Amino acid sequence: MERVVVTGMGVVSPVGIGLEAFWEGITKGESAVGPVQKYDLSDYPTRIAAEVRNFDAQQYLDRKESRHMDRFVQFAVAAAEEAWQDAGIGDQVDPDRAGVVVGNGIGGMQTLTEQHQVLLERGPSRVNPFFIPKMIGNIAGGQLAIRLNLRGPNETVVTACASSGNAIGSGLRAIQHGEADVMLVGGTEAALIPLAFAGFCSMKAMSTRNDDPQHASRPFDRDRDGFVMGEGAGFLVLESLSHAEARGAAHIYAEMAGYGRSSDAYHVVEPHPEGEGASHAMVRALKDANMRPEDIGYINAHGTSTPKGDVAETLAIKRVFGDYASRLAVSSTKSSTGHLLGAAGAVEMIASILALKYQILPPTINLENPDPDCDLYYVPNKPEERRLHAVMSNAFGFGGQNASLIAREF
Repeated sequence: MERVVVTGMGVVSPVGIGLEAFWEGITKGESAVGPVQKYDLSDYPTRIAAEVRNFDAQQYLDRKESRHMDRFVQFAVAAAEEAWQDAGIGDQVDPDRAGVVVGNGIGGMQTLTEQHQVLLERGPSRVNPFFIPKMIGNIAGGQLAIRLNLRGPNETVVTACASSGNAIGSGLRAIQHGEADVMLVGGTEAALIPLAFAGFCSMKAMSTRNDDPQHASRPFDRDRDGFVMGEGAGFLVLESLSHAEARGAAHIYAEMAGYGRSSDAYHVVEPHPEGEGASHAMVRALKDANMRPEDIGYINAHGTSTPKGDVAETLAIKRVFGDYASRLAVSSTKSSTGHLLGAAGAVEMIASILALKYQILPPTINLENPDPDCDLYYVPNKPEERRLHAVMSNAFGFGGQNASLIAREF
């Protein structure tokens, strides 16, 4: 079975656009959460989010192209092309042996709501002919394949907030089993629109700390009151080791060592209270990597800042890592970025790989009053140097769908 390495990465995030800006953003201990600027949400219980500010689609696309793409596709293009350029592949790959897997939880929701309004106000003849190809969830993968001439496997994974974690896993399997030499994998999400806010507010799932937004996302803290919605994209270039070495890849960030997935089979939105499904995903990732729990030095937790979710993940980690759990470093970068929904798994896998590269643990900020039920070491408030050999990243979604990924030093 082929060994698989990471040769390129790219990010669009609320804390920074581009790989370097993203890493600086999550390690400097600041929050990207603030009042929503694009819409008037004065009547909503939650009026804060982690928006991607200063994103100009025309830096990556010409004006006509950008008008024909929903914001979630624009983010995907920006992050994926950064990853592709970072890998330096150019034309050093057979297009029939290169593919794309994109994770996305919601798709072109902004386009959908805008065009529904056009239908109601101006009639069916005025609906944009690009409505469907702007909105459908698989279009980011289609657009990336067209732009980069990737004619191998192309799929879109929709497992809610586990989507891009599973997308990375799917791309890993495609290379391991000989379907492709190179896979562009990741996730994208841009759902900061009034309808999405209304839905999550009705569920009472989001923080209402509107008067103190920078402290609203506080995973594992006793005073957490819900997640903070974010947006963005993250992409990685996965490559068989033999292909990367044959073309003389400029750098190899890490080896993708393990992938595990599972289902809680418990509830449509709540996690299993003891983290049973999450623990199965982590155990399967360790088994896939042929590694022991003690080999993992850092976990980038799903850590959404929800009362039940953070406790369940803590219990799952304890279940898997036993006595060693107390010596593990665990943190949630959602404390800085907010929750990027379907893009979270990929962006947080990138954070984990950068932690491995720089031997620095990104912190969980806003951890001021630890929850006694969340009693692991969550790297509170400041980055920390630590010798790392392998890292894990967790992504869990509504419906009880779970993904865990492991990367190790190459």
